[in-house]
Amino acid sequence: MTAGRPGHAAGPEGPDAHGAYGTDGAFVAAVDGLADPLNDPLPGGHTSPWFRSENIPAVDPAAQSVAPSSYEDGYAAHQGLHQAPPQGPQQPQGAPDEWYDPAGYQRDWYGPQEPSAGMAVADQVAPVAPAPPVPPAEESAPAPAPAPDPVGLHAEPRTEVLARIPAEPEPEPEAELGPISSTTPAPAPGGRAERRRAAKGRGRRRPAPAAEQAAPAAAPMSRVEARRAARAAKDSPTVIASRAVGEVFITLGVLMLLFVTYQLWWTNVRADQIAGKETNRIQDEWANGDRKPGVFAPGEGFAIMHIPKLDVVAPIAEGIDKEKVLDRGMIGHYGEGKLKTAMPSDKQGNFSVAGHRNTHGEPFRYINKLKPGDPIVVETRDAYYTYEMANILPQTSPSNISVIEPIPAGSGFTKPGRYLTLTTCTPEFTSTYRLIVWGKMVDERPRSEGKPDALVG
Repeated sequence: MTAGRPGHAAGPEGPDAHGAYGTDGAFVAAVDGLADPLNDPLPGGHTSPWFRSENIPAVDPAAQSVAPSSYEDGYAAHQGLHQAPPQGPQQPQGAPDEWYDPAGYQRDWYGPQEPSAGMAVADQVAPVAPAPPVPPAEESAPAPAPAPDPVGLHAEPRTEVLARIPAEPEPEPEAELGPISSTTPAPAPGGRAERRRAAKGRGRRRPAPAAEQAAPAAAPMSRVEARRAARAAKDSPTVIASRAVGEVFITLGVLMLLFVTYQLWWTNVRADQIAGKETNRIQDEWANGDRKPGVFAPGEGFAIMHIPKLDVVAPIAEGIDKEKVLDRGMIGHYGEGKLKTAMPSDKQGNFSVAGHRNTHGEPFRYINKLKPGDPIVVETRDAYYTYEMANILPQTSPSNISVIEPIPAGSGFTKPGRYLTLTTCTPEFTSTYRLIVWGKMVDERPRSEGKPDALVG
């Protein structure tokens, strides 16, 4: 029969039937001491990043060879690993801390550095504060001494580990720390992640400046090569000739544009001004009675033609001279040589006139739109002579002078009378052919009787 365990009653129903587990908190401490397969490291490993095996104190083999004499002794030794040792002058609170090496951690991350003023201040500001003593479970049974943890299977509470971690040194101003050496990199500002990224980027090769990446300068050319390059840079005769021809064409184009503008716009403006002044002069002379009817000199104005449908009011001058009469915006009377025709005051004959269809005032621009019966009034010093449009000849040769005879050919008139013939160039903007319009007098009204109905309406 096996002997009973020391410290227990003889029978199972004794006052301390459960032995050491009967004490307050003993069972909870035993459960906490069990190994955790999810958190405990593999044999030879350690969960702490600052663990260093060389800092673990040697364990006396003789002490390990001695087995506990009883189950309670073994449990007491195992329970001591999780209890804080008693406070004393030689053992500070929070031991054991043989696995923590702050100097090694600093050396691994930042390299060998000499102690700075900031680090010294940090060490002084954040000293390790001793934790308050843990009261024993029972006053009668003092807590056994803790056994060493050679392999670090049981980590200490997190609060005690963080309390022993020294505070990180605060960065000092640049003026106090002095210039940073090229061999010792300065710690990057921010947290640990920033410092790690900065440490990884120190060894990378930086891109060269743009000036260094530029292509090297070309080698200097010899005199022969320089002359050849200069000759090649000069324009060839063909290029020069083509440029000259292009400039000539551009100049001609500009001149033609100016000429067309002059013909189609400026000549009309100028002719209207001259014709208007001549009309005013004729009316002033009639009003003053300075002139008597008779033979007129070439280019002299003596009458005014009104075409109400076309809104035409133009002076009539003697002759068909282009520069003296037609180009000045006036209507010319065939009154010289073989082309001499009757006057409106004659009792019988064909009063024939000519005028420009385009440019220079263009008084006959739209006479092709006249219809039979449209009035045409010729105003003179003594009377108003009203004609009605009778017929039109769209096109004939410039040499066909039969159209201005006393009985014009092709007009439809068969006997002598008082007729009107209007001649102009056709087609527009050319002088290849002539356009003829005929009219027949229907009314003669003295100026003393007032204007005819065609002008009043």
